[in-house]
Amino acid sequence: MQDLVNKTVLITGGSKGIGFGIAEALLAEGMRVAITSRSQKAADEAVSKLEKLGKGEIIGIEADVRSLASQENAVSKVIDRFGKLDVVIANAGIGHFASIEDLTEEQWQETIDTNLSGVFFSIKAGLKSLKDSKGYFITISSLAGTNFFANGSAYNASKFGVTGFSQAVMLDLRKHGIKVSTIMPGSVATYFNDHQPSDADAWKIQIEDLGQMVVDLLNMNPRTLPSKIEVRPTMPPSA
Repeated sequence: MQDLVNKTVLITGGSKGIGFGIAEALLAEGMRVAITSRSQKAADEAVSKLEKLGKGEIIGIEADVRSLASQENAVSKVIDRFGKLDVVIANAGIGHFASIEDLTEEQWQETIDTNLSGVFFSIKAGLKSLKDSKGYFITISSLAGTNFFANGSAYNASKFGVTGFSQAVMLDLRKHGIKVSTIMPGSVATYFNDHQPSDADAWKIQIEDLGQMVVDLLNMNPRTLPSKIEVRPTMPPSA
């Protein structure tokens, strides 16, 4: 997939953060981009910003990754607008961090439903289209998908699941000519978990860095597949 002009990508959770950075990078390559958000207003606001930055086409879709029907509707809208789907990027995610003593059933369920089931629903909804295009499925996991930490039981469980799910799906789908990769970032300067990015985040991975990484993956020779990529800040602050 080395000529990205007019290729079509669906990015879940693309209204801000990592998804927004990936959308910006792919628009700059001339791709046709669809971003989803649970809020149509947030999707529309992101589209307005992105339209000024890229040379590709972009649409915003209200969708909830926790629902297969919602994801199928999003894919249908992409096909109706662009006629095909070449890349699905399962990026949408949330974080609830608490000791198992304090973690609620609702927090657990929302984390698993969004971060893990949402990835499953994204590939199930887009699978036929990706088979047709011999496309690419990229998941955004985390270093928390191999490294556990206190107060991270729900988040760790979801991201360990995404990492394992992605690798198994890679083995399932490569016979169809579909490539599957998972990107596992460490600290990223985003709005995740109500954080407000600032100059103090300059040491962190930036969203444009992950956008460039996705471009590099899509431009890689089809014979080669980086299936699992761990990404860390080069120089984190000293403890």
